[in-house]
Amino acid sequence: MITVGLFVPCYVDQYYPQVALATLRVLERHGVRVEFPEEQTCCGQPMANSGCTEEARPLAEKFLRVFGGYEYVVAPSGSCVSMVRNHYQPWLAGRRGFDHLRAHTYELCEFLHDVLHLEQVEGHFARKVGLHRSCHAQRELRLASSSEQSVPPFDKVKKLLSGLGGITLLEPARTDECCGFGGTFAVAEEAVSCQMGRDRIAEHEKNGVEVITGVDMSCLMHLDGLLRREKRPLQVRHVAELLAGEG
Repeated sequence: MITVGLFVPCYVDQYYPQVALATLRVLERHGVRVEFPEEQTCCGQPMANSGCTEEARPLAEKFLRVFGGYEYVVAPSGSCVSMVRNHYQPWLAGRRGFDHLRAHTYELCEFLHDVLHLEQVEGHFARKVGLHRSCHAQRELRLASSSEQSVPPFDKVKKLLSGLGGITLLEPARTDECCGFGGTFAVAEEAVSCQMGRDRIAEHEKNGVEVITGVDMSCLMHLDGLLRREKRPLQVRHVAELLAGEG
């Protein structure tokens, strides 16, 4: 039996704990033993994105101490996983256990597809669903092809979701465009960030979707804020909730 350490991002822990619980249920349903180390903290991405690299370093070091002994680490977040795999190198290169941690930290859908070798996940979600591809997951983790690549199109998340009974998956015309969140970008460039989010929402509305889903709750949180303020009926749900059959 595979054992994983479940890493829960800050915003999921504080605002969307149901996403962490759905992740747990999906993993356990597929025969994975899950442990949640309670001493875990932020991965350091917000500080690193703001240029505060020395403030982020201790968090990277703690992440290695907490998760370094696990066979795999899984998180319901493309951006946090990308932080570990692609941006810890300057601080942790040469540290014992880091190469293993870096190679064995996965986003949930990536783990299901690449490690458990699932083509689809059985379940039921009878809604019209708009698929949002977040930037880190698509371009740094390569969960899906992007328009600047000369490769056959692929999408691991879409493949997994397509097995759900009753689901209708719909994509915006510009499938790999940023939602505008960008972490601290949404704070520094609020007007631009909000307009980018409205553009994404408009394309999903044009498709007549009921729910927008994706692998990063941070992006979905940004879109949900716009939807709530403008009193639009669309809902956002993390992909883990759909895979867990929570309609």
